[in-house]
Amino acid sequence: MADPLPKYHRIYLVLREQLDEGRFHRVLPSELALTREFGVARVTVRKALERLAAEGRIVRARGLGTLRAPASGQSKAAAGPARAAPMCLSGFLEDIVDMGLRTSVRVLSCHTIAAPDAVAQALQIETGSAVQKAVRVRSTREGPLSHITTWVPHNLARSFGRRELARRPLLLLLEASGVRIGEATQTISARLADATVAAPLEVAVGSALLAVNRVIRDADGRPVQWLNGLYRPDRYQYTMQLSRVGAIDAKIWVSKDLPAQFH
Repeated sequence: MADPLPKYHRIYLVLREQLDEGRFHRVLPSELALTREFGVARVTVRKALERLAAEGRIVRARGLGTLRAPASGQSKAAAGPARAAPMCLSGFLEDIVDMGLRTSVRVLSCHTIAAPDAVAQALQIETGSAVQKAVRVRSTREGPLSHITTWVPHNLARSFGRRELARRPLLLLLEASGVRIGEATQTISARLADATVAAPLEVAVGSALLAVNRVIRDADGRPVQWLNGLYRPDRYQYTMQLSRVGAIDAKIWVSKDLPAQFH
């Protein structure tokens, strides 16, 4: 079935998301670099950039290239992850272990970096503090399932690295390091695949993905992990069961997160 979105519009949507996320500090990649990244003609890239410029998101300056437009205020994406209702971790660790047993993992990278603003805000640490950043792809027999990026304060990640992450779920490694897992805050949304994740997930650039942001806290409420996960919606399903509590006219509902389904 033909893609209903024109190529330039898909590129426009991906670049718009990247701008909202603060991906480009000042200068965007050149038109030539974007044509190579997206595998399209230069005129297609130019049309996407023209739309971004018309919306005031970028400024095209002769001799300087394509510049990010001065921000009028901090965007939601730049402000860090939203604080949603805590997700009860009863059975949560078991679900992750179960997923680990039913999937294979490939560690794309694992190294220590200085925490950017968004990471520092999520983990409630100082910007520039040392954190372990790990990027992994989980797969089923059908192929790639998810592209996961995690950040953990360096003092909690000293006992494990790339080799250990390839063998055991991160939460189990944290528990083995003495961390008592408490609760999680999770948000679920959608985003489009850029060139960085499209290839590992074996999808086209601009494909829709399920985006999960999760902060894990210890028993004392201190963040111990920030996770950004991108899932193929054709292979992953998140289900929540709602139950009414009290009288019929009370209209009070409670939720129960069910184990994720994937194939």
